[in-house]
Amino acid sequence: MKIVVLDGYTANPGDLSWAKLASLGDLTVYDRTAPEQVSARIGDAELVLTNKTALTRERMAAAPKLRYVGVLATGYNVVDVDAARELGVTVTNVPAYSTDSVAQMTIALLLEICHHTGAHDRAVQEGRWSACPDYCFWDYPLIELAGKTMGVIGYGRIGRRVAELARCLGMKVVAWTRTPRDPECVSLDELLRVSDVITLHCPLFPETRGLINRETIAKMKDGVILLNTSRGPLIDDLALCEALGSGKVYAAGADVAAVEPITADNPLLGLPNMILTPHIAWATLEARTRLLDIAAENVRAFLRGAPVNVVS
Repeated sequence: MKIVVLDGYTANPGDLSWAKLASLGDLTVYDRTAPEQVSARIGDAELVLTNKTALTRERMAAAPKLRYVGVLATGYNVVDVDAARELGVTVTNVPAYSTDSVAQMTIALLLEICHHTGAHDRAVQEGRWSACPDYCFWDYPLIELAGKTMGVIGYGRIGRRVAELARCLGMKVVAWTRTPRDPECVSLDELLRVSDVITLHCPLFPETRGLINRETIAKMKDGVILLNTSRGPLIDDLALCEALGSGKVYAAGADVAAVEPITADNPLLGLPNMILTPHIAWATLEARTRLLDIAAENVRAFLRGAPVNVVS
């Protein structure tokens, strides 16, 4: 049984083991695969795993023995699942492996906006505290979160975990989801109106693309804080850039971009009130360990004839 991993480096740059997956077949792991290399590298493999390397209809149809695609992530938009279904290829994902890590990163972005810890550390290291005529100084407004309202857009596992952490900080929580079933759930317009902090945790679907745009930003409180650790295209970057410039949005933090890696002409680059990190919320050692463990179990279940975490 031939198993090919098309882009294993991001999930496992060398600090984890592929042994569990290797025990299930003849395993080949490529660190990265360029689009023009995909078909040749799949070859006659029956099982293929991918993180961000796209598997289109054409690429799957050109793989004569392909029976299974395992996505090394929760989101599976890199695979044409409709085509996979028609071709008889089972597609699985890895749900819930990074819930705590992504929630932690969301709060980290928020706390950095509130306290500017990194900037104040640099100021101290540069000698400004030593030379200060007062016993302390601060370069930015410092924000207390207790009593403020966090609006959670997307109330799945990660959204709920972020809400728990926000409550621990003394925040009130409102949420919006397509299937409201909790007392804190409100309409999207109500969430936009009352929230001091808005955090995005919904999947990227056609109906959520550009969810944060000029119209929805206009409905937000003046001076709102916006966070995105979900998917970059949920936000209209130009609209956010304008809102950050005008002060309508006080500050924003994002671990994702509309195009990844982020393009050099992204309008959010270089803004003093915009924090950008390179899609690392999921990448703690603990989360990546779970990712590989669950991916191997997905393959094992498929080989037993009882696949789990099936998305197509």
